[in-house]
Amino acid sequence: MIDFSQLLAEKTDTIVERWVQAVSFDRQIESTDNLPLTSVQDHIPQVLTAMATVLSQSQDSNIDLLVRASLEHGVLRAEQGFDPSEIAREYSLLRQEIFLTLAVDLQSAGGAEVMRAVFVINAVVDEAIAQCFRSYVDERLRELQQLQTQMTLTNQELTRLVRANQDNLSQLAHELKTPLNSIIGYSELFLRSSRQQETEIRDSAPKIEHIQRVLRNGRQLLRLVNDTLELSRSEVGKMQLHLVPTDVRAVINTVVEVLEPLATAKELRVATQCDRAPNQVLTDPLRLQQIVMNLLSNAIRYTESGTVQLTCQSLSDHQWLMAISDTGVGIAPEDHLRIFEPFYRVSATSAYSPESTGLGLTIVSRLVKLLQGKIELVSQVGIGSTFTVILPLFVKTSD
Repeated sequence: MIDFSQLLAEKTDTIVERWVQAVSFDRQIESTDNLPLTSVQDHIPQVLTAMATVLSQSQDSNIDLLVRASLEHGVLRAEQGFDPSEIAREYSLLRQEIFLTLAVDLQSAGGAEVMRAVFVINAVVDEAIAQCFRSYVDERLRELQQLQTQMTLTNQELTRLVRANQDNLSQLAHELKTPLNSIIGYSELFLRSSRQQETEIRDSAPKIEHIQRVLRNGRQLLRLVNDTLELSRSEVGKMQLHLVPTDVRAVINTVVEVLEPLATAKELRVATQCDRAPNQVLTDPLRLQQIVMNLLSNAIRYTESGTVQLTCQSLSDHQWLMAISDTGVGIAPEDHLRIFEPFYRVSATSAYSPESTGLGLTIVSRLVKLLQGKIELVSQVGIGSTFTVILPLFVKTSD
């Protein structure tokens, strides 16, 4: 008689190693692309340990370990940005690797032993999935509540600005309408369904998709509102500078690190050439970072293939420049000046990102002006664009 409990315990490391490799290279699980192997592995050894105790006929089953590990896994996968389908896929691969590793032993066992082992393995994996999805949904709901709180606070500030009759109010209302309707509609749908307490696991996936849509549209709405508030502060002269000695290369590297996953997802190469950059400038590092972030993210967003190049160099004893070039869709000559206007988007024949608020370049141009610099554009449709920002080495105070 084969002791599948002991056999599974002995082969746990092999199963975990094979499963991590399978998940890491599976193209249906894109969220693992930038994760270390330890983060992919997570709770799987504990699940297999619990499974071994359930298979054993001589020791008590450690179900608590299974439940605890699976709940922690669900929270982690929510934080890592996994989709529900990716979680389901990784458990499918776990089941597959367990049976592949034990295949020879299952073939040599008796019929009753095989039936019991297969039943227990499937039951344990199913329970792990159930617990994982339970905590995954709870974590998504917590994130939704945090987003709601942020939006409430932001909406209060927006209301004060609306009462001051800010320009572009009608355009802002139009831009807010679509994501706001989506948030309201899906929120109401989720609230109605959540009142039904006797929910089976098979009903979780649609609810999770609703939460995902709410979060996605909520983030888009929050981005639009925050960009509008930044623009409003500029218009009323409340945008302040905090000048400190700043390492330009450090600011650029930070932004490139943040945006690297966006470029990787589109198989784009982000190249930086900052050997001739000034060692230190007197500027506002937060405002400088906003400029780099907006320009570089735009370059990645509107480029489908090729390279995004960021160059930085000193010009003289008084100035330095930063140029961001892409091989993207390009901008028609008639749009070169208007793209810096609030809410302006290029003509319908030119593609633009649905995530765009139409305010990013407006904010960039005003930040560049605030930092006492200038911005220039060279672009050709179908070839790409280059935005060049020229800034002083030492921003002067207004005193």
